[in-house]
Amino acid sequence: MNIGSEVNLRLAEELAAQGFLRPAPGTIDWLPTPALDSSWKSFAESWDRLGLDRYMADGGRYRRRRHAALAITPDSITRKPHQPHFQSRDYNQLNGDVQRWFESMEDAIPDSQMMRRLLRGATLCFEGAGESSLVTQWHVELHQFRIEATAQKPGRPTPEGMHRDGVDWVLVMLIDRVNAGEGVTEIQIAGRPEIDRFTLAAPGDTVLLDDHRVMHGVTPIRPFDTDMPAYRDVFVATWKAEFG
Repeated sequence: MNIGSEVNLRLAEELAAQGFLRPAPGTIDWLPTPALDSSWKSFAESWDRLGLDRYMADGGRYRRRRHAALAITPDSITRKPHQPHFQSRDYNQLNGDVQRWFESMEDAIPDSQMMRRLLRGATLCFEGAGESSLVTQWHVELHQFRIEATAQKPGRPTPEGMHRDGVDWVLVMLIDRVNAGEGVTEIQIAGRPEIDRFTLAAPGDTVLLDDHRVMHGVTPIRPFDTDMPAYRDVFVATWKAEFG
């Protein structure tokens, strides 16, 4: 399958071999480059308009989010009617088995050229890294997250702990970190006792995950300056194959 370039083909091969991948900034043509993408500023500013996540079973009020669902085929990227996000308790012990209705993502986000390029490039990469000949379309969910922290209450990006999402592929991209310390990403590959740890530190930093093979989580964030707001903004997209 032609996935756009020799670099993208190598990316898919590395993802298939390793189970997760952190592309170096500026090396993948379909990943946004904040300093160069004219639409990045308005994209990132939309995180200031997220609604409170009212489904936190731990009682926390530190997470804001919006959500959208898409269907992606070789010929089209189509937004689905607004729908709940659902995970079974097999994958989310904290908030599973509940239909969670989050505020709908603003149309400008999935409709932007930057997002369309990102979704198409990631889809082709994931198809190049796995068996895709029988896939008729991908069910793709987009999530905007803001995790807030105070001196008294750290923000928990993954309150469910190390987990899988119950999909096929996952993309996580940092949008911004403001006055936020820690927030270390932890990755564990099936069959390996070691845990890889790294920090998504700069806007646009991205990790790609094979959800069948990888457990992932993020440590709590804490403010550097306890008198100032502290938050971590991320964009998460998941791909689940549909057959038929």
